[in-house]
Parts: sequence; structure tokens; C-alpha cells
Amino acid sequence: MAKLSLQHLDKIYDNDVQAVYDFNMEVEDGELIVLVGPSGCGKSTTLRMIAGLEDISNGKLLLDGKDITQAPAKDRDMAMVFQNYALYGHMTVYENMAFSLTLRKENPNVIYKKVLAAAEILDLTSQLNKKPSQLSGGQRQRVAMGRAIVRNPKLFLFDEPLSNLDAKLRGSTRREILLLHKRLKATMLYVTHDQTEALTLADRIVCMSMGHVQQIGTPLELYDSPANIFVASFIGLPPMNFFNVKVEGGKLTSSTLSVELDAEDKARLKAYEGKEITLGVRPEDIGEGGQTKIKVMTNENLGLNTLVHGHLGADGKGEQITCKFRGWCEYKDGDEVSIRFNRMHFFDKETTNAIVKEEK
Repeated sequence: MAKLSLQHLDKIYDNDVQAVYDFNMEVEDGELIVLVGPSGCGKSTTLRMIAGLEDISNGKLLLDGKDITQAPAKDRDMAMVFQNYALYGHMTVYENMAFSLTLRKENPNVIYKKVLAAAEILDLTSQLNKKPSQLSGGQRQRVAMGRAIVRNPKLFLFDEPLSNLDAKLRGSTRREILLLHKRLKATMLYVTHDQTEALTLADRIVCMSMGHVQQIGTPLELYDSPANIFVASFIGLPPMNFFNVKVEGGKLTSSTLSVELDAEDKARLKAYEGKEITLGVRPEDIGEGGQTKIKVMTNENLGLNTLVHGHLGADGKGEQITCKFRGWCEYKDGDEVSIRFNRMHFFDKETTNAIVKEEK
């Protein structure tokens, strides 16, 4: 397949609005990279620059070592799958999947074999004579993927391909894309605003905000060791809880909190003694029983887990907090619950960057 090198890519529009800042990344052969972030963060613009649908303002784009920065889209040997399917309504599924090969004037027998092979992979063999209007949304998206597969491109590009599907179809189509990647061993770049898609699909995730790359790493790295408050708040569901606390005497304190630090965390926060930092705690890292009190507002039973929303402090006047407890809980509005923090994250209040353990 392909290796891709993105070197200091910028996108600046004619009105001097900059959409992407200094994007750097090396994509290895066969990797599935997911670009994730909120709307307007620059992820789709980056994908369109790679595809040749947007000009690159500054920087270089290399495909297998070849500079394709100025190459037209048709010469980049990439296939793009859009969220709106972009199928031809007057053509059958077979004709849609074969379209690019027909334009190339490939041998009809070769086209037939390629389309049939792609249809078999995507479970579309029985749909080949139907028109797109006769298919479900998930089937249409599979046709769009089949059209990309038959081209056998060096690179697959997916631009929010599941956005138009309902929740059940999103889940099944997501699994199909994952199986497709494993079967084809293809290099893929996938854009989404959905962190579930990012965490379940990616070999590595690129988390973006306001045109800047915030962190690149494996799903576990972004979940377990977020680089800053933005990544910590964006990755993880429900989102991480954040509290302003002061580091003093081996404790984290506020008007509603007093949390003892272990030896490792004391060492990590030594330079912050007497200063305020931001404490982050994931809802699933909060356990029942402990020294900290919360007053319950609402209770969401999800079967295996329960989300308990409340306020810090026995009087219920502290910061809002969400806890994710195992099992079915019967807490009611106004109940007092004792909790403990099983895992904590620390962030510099000014830079918002994670306070990491110093390497020896």
C-alpha cells in the first residue's frame, strides 16, 4: 500500500483565515489513522489537502517518498469515501462500483472480477442489480466503499462516512470498516468527530482543535495519558471531571476537597507546592466509599453501570461531578454519597498541559 509523510502543512484561505497550522505526521504502510476533533477543527480540511481537493498553502506532502504537494487529485492514486455516499442514482450498484474502471477503459472481464470480489467482501453480491434508491443507508455506504476498493488505490480516505447513519447502522458499519482494513491491510485516513469511532477504529489517533494538532498517539495513550485538558475532555465518555485545587502539604485542597497524594504524585507535583493546578478525574476512576462527599442530583442506570451526577460537598454547593459506578444504583436526588478518586490526572493551570512524571 503506501507510506504518507505530512510535513509542516498549513492551510490559509484567501481571506487570511488559517484552518490548519503546521501539521506534521508520518503515516506507516497499512496504518489506520483517525483524525478526530470538534466541527471546524481542521480535520476535514487536512484530509482534503491530502486528497488534492484543497491546495496546500505551505509544507510538503510525500507519498512513498514522492512529492505530490502540487499533484492534481486524479494523479494521487487515492480513493475517497464521503458521508453523503456520492452515488449515481440512475446507475445500478454494479455500474456505480465499476464506474472508475469503466472510465479507465479497463477490460470488462477484469472489471467484472474486481467488482464481484469487492461485492463479496462487503456482502453486496445480491444487490448488484439494484439502484441506490432501493438500498438502506448502510448498504449505500458499502457501495461507496466498494467503489473505492475496486480501484485498488494506494490510500483510502474516509470523510465522516458514518454521519448519515442511525446509531445501530453506525455500529455495524464501523465494524465492517475495521474488518475491511484488516482484510485489505490498506493504509487508511479516517475523519470523524465521534470519539467512539476514533477509539475503536484507530491504530493511532490525531486529536485536533482550532487547526492545531493537540496529540498523536494510540487510543490508549490519548485515553490514559492525555497531553492537555482539551484532549482529556474530548476523549472519554462521559467527559473527565475537572476541579481547581491547591497543592499543599502532600494534599490537594479546595473549599470542598481534601485529597491525600501518594509518594509518586507528591514527587510529580513538588514544583507546584503552594500553587493552584487543575485536577482531572474520569467518572470511571471514581469509587464508592472514601473521605469525599457528594450530594446526588440525578441517577442514570445503564445496566452494567450507573452514572451518578451530583455536587461536591455534603451541602451540595461545590463543583458538579459525574461518577460512573459499577452495577445498578438506586441513589435519589439529595442523597449523600462518599467517594474516592482511584486515579487522578494533573494539569498546569496556565498552559493546560499535563503535569507528567519526570524521566530519570
